Amino acid sequence: MRDFTLQAYTRLIESLKGVGYSFQTFQQFLEKPLEKVIILRHDVDKLPINSLKTAQIEKQLGICGSYYFRIVKESNNPEIIKEIADFGHEIGYHYEDLALVNGDIVRAIKSFDENLNYFRNFYHIKTICMHGSPLSKYDNRNIWKTYDYRSFGIIGEPYFDVDFSKVLYLTDTGRRWNGEKVSIRDKVQLTEKGSHPQLNTNYSFRHTNDIIKAVEEGRFPNQVMFTIHPQRWNDGMILWTKELISQNIKNIAKSLLNRIK
Repeated sequence: MRDFTLQAYTRLIESLKGVGYSFQTFQQFLEKPLEKVIILRHDVDKLPINSLKTAQIEKQLGICGSYYFRIVKESNNPEIIKEIADFGHEIGYHYEDLALVNGDIVRAIKSFDENLNYFRNFYHIKTICMHGSPLSKYDNRNIWKTYDYRSFGIIGEPYFDVDFSKVLYLTDTGRRWNGEKVSIRDKVQLTEKGSHPQLNTNYSFRHTNDIIKAVEEGRFPNQVMFTIHPQRWNDGMILWTKELISQNIKNIAKSLLNRIK
């Protein structure tokens, strides 16, 4: 079976449900984390119609996730945002304000405030998540070296508010599940001393089927955050192939950028 199809995504969710995992939005996890739980985070970088498809699948399976939308036109589709929110999913802001204003910290916080208020027209947003902006020299998280997102009524940002020594982090960055070498900023740090489970070879996965096998064999940790980029998941052969070729080119470029850092 081809990987990174909606069919493969459905199988992944069904396998997790089948062995007793609960599902929480990021906000729910922060407020009352369950012991055996999956946090489904979706970064809507582009093609929001694909996010609607994953949101529909999750609704049909009786679970909810968190969807983080960018302010740019490639992501920001009001009708789709409303529909996903109506399904019961959490909506969050996928902020990139520091990159958008070329590092001007004062303009960046003003931009953040305006854009957050815009998205709050659709949902009472309590969590945010940075967009990696791989082509920019600015790390959007650096805005919080000067300001505090909690002053905006935000209770959490995954890169700051999850203890990844206890929660496994899996992201489809690079169109693979072990794409650390082709990721610019979608990486997590330990928040306390200990062994990050992602560094354990038992939790290094290349394909979605590798994850499903580990889940079904009981070789999967109790608390996991998945970061899904829905534009990568396509059943149609044309879109699937286009994304495959595009991502392979991006992976080469990102790998070179990581080497010269």
